[in-house]
Amino acid sequence: MTEPEYRSVTRTQYDEFAQLYYDMFKDSLREHHFDRAMIDAFAELAKGADAGPVADIGCGPGHVTGYLHALGLDVRGIDLSPEMVALAKREHPGIGFATGDMSALDLPDGGLGGVLSRASIIHTPPERIGGVFAEFHRVLAPGGLLSLSFQATDRTDALALPFDHRVAPAWQWSYQRVSDLLADTGFAEVARLVEAPEEDPVRGFHFCHLVMRKPVPENS
Repeated sequence: MTEPEYRSVTRTQYDEFAQLYYDMFKDSLREHHFDRAMIDAFAELAKGADAGPVADIGCGPGHVTGYLHALGLDVRGIDLSPEMVALAKREHPGIGFATGDMSALDLPDGGLGGVLSRASIIHTPPERIGGVFAEFHRVLAPGGLLSLSFQATDRTDALALPFDHRVAPAWQWSYQRVSDLLADTGFAEVARLVEAPEEDPVRGFHFCHLVMRKPVPENS
């Protein structure tokens, strides 16, 4: 089967910029207080649910994966870019990393207690995002948590709006419509945090953090 162009472009470009990306963002959690707060909350919820290991999907060079590991989670990282995965393995030798596609994860049904995807859905075209959310739902165990963050808009007239990105084509997402789509996929919203556009010194976008849960079936 021929690979979609957006996926091959994203992989190639992140391979090329992997070292630069690592150098720019390796310490970014120190500066992003809301990111850190929501990641901490997700980690505590995932540990409390005790529904299985956690995957950082779209992990890049592994700085967030390493942070989750330091918080005591059994975590692995998955990224589309082989160069990113190579950097992650070099910088975090005690954690498992692998290449993978978030729309077709090589993971069993219901095998994870948590999925974290930070600013990684932005390179998925809007017409394909439903398949990604279905994959996240498939690999999570009942009671498992999804932490999803992304460049966002408060508009609801479109699911996503394209924007210029240094590496690959990208979209900012309507946070309300993303929440609604996740609900249609079978998730229940636990919490959301939306950073004001004034907090983004580069583009002036909202940045949204959503935490969703895959409900435990009744009478289970």
